[in-house]
Amino acid sequence: MEAKVPSSTSHYLRSSVPVIGVVIFFLFLALAYFAPAVFEGRELFQQDVAGASGNASDVYKHMEATGEGFSYWTNSLFGGMPMYQIAPSYPSVGVIRTIQDVLTLQWPFTLLPGYSWLLFAMLGGFYLFMRALRMERLPSVLGAIMWTFSSYFIILITAGHIWKLMTLCFIPPTIAGIIHTYRGRYLLGGAMTALFAALQILSNHVQMSYYFAFLIVFLLIGYFVEALRGKALRSFIIATCVTLFAGAIAIGINGSNLYHTYEYGQETIRGGSELTPEATEGNQQQVQATAKGLDKEYITAWSYGKGETFTLLIPNLYGGASGALSEGSANMEDVPAEFQQIIGGMNHYWGDQPFTAGPVYVGAFVFFLFLLGIFIVRGPLKWALLAGTALSIALAWGHNMMWLTDLFIDYMPLYNKFRTVSSILVVAEFTIPALAVLALVEFARHPKEVLQDKVAVYASLALTLLPCLVLWLVPQTFLGLMSDAEHEMFRQAMGNSQLPVSSIMSSLKEVRAGIVSADALRSAIVIILSLVPCVLYAQGKIKKSLLFASIGVITLCDLWLVDKRYLNDDLFIPKESVEAQARPVTAVDKAIAEDKDPHYRVMNLAVNSFNDATTSANHRSVGGYHAAKLRRYQDLIERQLAKQNMAVYNMLDTRYFIFADQEHGLQYQKNPEAFGPAWFVNDIRWVTTADEEMSALDDTPLRTTAIVDKRFEGELSSYKAAPATATDSLATDSLQPAPAIGQVELLSYAPSQAKYRVTTDVPRLLVFSEIYYPHGWHLTLDGKEELPLVRANYTLRAAYIPAGTHELTMIFDPASIHRTELVAKICTALLALLLLASLVQPFLKRKDKKATTPQH
Repeated sequence: MEAKVPSSTSHYLRSSVPVIGVVIFFLFLALAYFAPAVFEGRELFQQDVAGASGNASDVYKHMEATGEGFSYWTNSLFGGMPMYQIAPSYPSVGVIRTIQDVLTLQWPFTLLPGYSWLLFAMLGGFYLFMRALRMERLPSVLGAIMWTFSSYFIILITAGHIWKLMTLCFIPPTIAGIIHTYRGRYLLGGAMTALFAALQILSNHVQMSYYFAFLIVFLLIGYFVEALRGKALRSFIIATCVTLFAGAIAIGINGSNLYHTYEYGQETIRGGSELTPEATEGNQQQVQATAKGLDKEYITAWSYGKGETFTLLIPNLYGGASGALSEGSANMEDVPAEFQQIIGGMNHYWGDQPFTAGPVYVGAFVFFLFLLGIFIVRGPLKWALLAGTALSIALAWGHNMMWLTDLFIDYMPLYNKFRTVSSILVVAEFTIPALAVLALVEFARHPKEVLQDKVAVYASLALTLLPCLVLWLVPQTFLGLMSDAEHEMFRQAMGNSQLPVSSIMSSLKEVRAGIVSADALRSAIVIILSLVPCVLYAQGKIKKSLLFASIGVITLCDLWLVDKRYLNDDLFIPKESVEAQARPVTAVDKAIAEDKDPHYRVMNLAVNSFNDATTSANHRSVGGYHAAKLRRYQDLIERQLAKQNMAVYNMLDTRYFIFADQEHGLQYQKNPEAFGPAWFVNDIRWVTTADEEMSALDDTPLRTTAIVDKRFEGELSSYKAAPATATDSLATDSLQPAPAIGQVELLSYAPSQAKYRVTTDVPRLLVFSEIYYPHGWHLTLDGKEELPLVRANYTLRAAYIPAGTHELTMIFDPASIHRTELVAKICTALLALLLLASLVQPFLKRKDKKATTPQH
């Protein structure tokens, strides 16, 4: 008689039932959070999305009008810049993007509209991580809830930091793949690591991936120590090779984006400036980027306060989100009537950061379990999670622990490329719920032993419940309740104001003390309520499943209610209203649009010109909004445009200025002096440094003279360079003794291609009113000869044109894109093979098992 072995199909059908149940539950949670807006078609107005809403509008309009492919260059903001960090889109990522849509229920049917798919992906990703740790389904679901509804992730949606959240969705399953690999499941682990690392990189927020690399290193150190102790170095080496191979595939798939992001980064504000920092008051040099990266003040501007770290336990410990107290505090009712207006206008947030959209809150009982886990959980995983938590908190303090921050900025590769150091707390938001679940599982296994560990229990309570109770009763005893800036403001007001400053300060502190007290009591109640099922379980009165379910419900309610402070249904408005706010079209915009010339730029002085892209939605803008604008253009903004140098505006072909008039509202003025799309010059003013080139813009007649760095002397070898001396700072090379005749006609103009017909009676330098970028632009003469492009006037393109009438074609077609796309396609094929093999392997194993089962 042959022993009965279930078929692979029936086995997977039975095992998939609970998985489907988990998927449905996660789908329900994701939709429920955004209900009813998600079902009514209402959308969220996000400040960061609105700020960048107009970026690349010319690219999309051109695609729609002509049917041509995607352009990698846009002229809609800052005079022109690559699309690499605006809307990166490469043909090779089509397959991996489709996989992402399938996994997040976006294809073939959109089951999760709006932002609900992000919560689903967050839940599913952490669930896979928990299962990789061999956790049962209930604690795995609990861990997914703890991670997903941590306040910062919900706040990211409110702020519009969608790329960041997308990256975070795929980090836990990437780590899950690494764990599978180091536990001997090489094929499955390698496939998961390659797939989710590829999705993570595709989401295009390298900063988040970079921060989690620290945690992955800690995990690998833990596995290495474990391998040494167990004399299993061979398995460790194999797992490391598999992980590296999987990482290489993920990087290769995203090679186009990664390479061009790196290349572009060298030319942006994150790559440093060649200019000498300007002197400011007191003869101090202005702090700005150097050739090595961002400056330290900029990097650490958003640093979490040391005391503020306890928002992990009490969300409103420092007031929550920035905003007026009158808008979000019930305690204003007790403020004396004469102080209502002053106190109401004060900030709801009084922490160390310039402003914030909300705190990092992981859940009061989650934090308690994390601390308990430090004492009761054993193994290298605990130490890796603990090290990751400690490092992320310390680095998030930024300028509040400058010795450590200096160390990382100066010596850790790439660390100085990222700003907002407080965002590294995302690592703690991962490690805290992970260790919390491990602690709860350990308690479920040995409840009596854990309760008998008085040090662990009392220490955890002393660091969570006790401070909550103390701050509930006497918040002013331990908290200043005012920021340093507010202290300074009131100090100055005491000597210069007739107002009762001391009474106002006292009223302000009372209002804020009430905010802290209410949230401290709330966190204490959450901890106490969560301890009840734990005690009942230890007494044998409830089962383990009810323990996990009870903690899950309490934790979900706790996090959900805090999250709704920052992302609730009231923030969702009709789609038409979102469009109107994000991309307003004014009467002035319509009037300017009557000018059908394909080349001119607009400077909007009625908005925050260089931090607002609404103008870019309708025009080619001198300003714009982007966190990584070209460094030389930023220099031009700071040293010339901000000082209203009209010659520089003219060379940028700024034909229209928009401004706000108090009497007549929004107005515009035409500038007849704009130079146009391109012009011939008679002279070259040679410079040897960036400082000389920038200062030369102050007094050079740019319509007739081009400023060129001597580094381009080889490309302009037809002319002899006249070296500038200390007494002759305006030394030039005359290209023609007398003014020559030249004409320029713009034949066509698109985001990544322009055609010109030019006529000159002598060889001359032609300056284009186009932003210089050293990678990818090509200029051909009469469709045959490629001419070298040089940089002129610090930021523009220029080329030597021979005598005669010629047709010029300038096109943005980086050869590097073609090379990296080939690599990406090869790596995508490797990933497909790896995924196929990992799916087939379980079936083959069961088939082998059935074949080798002995007969009786």
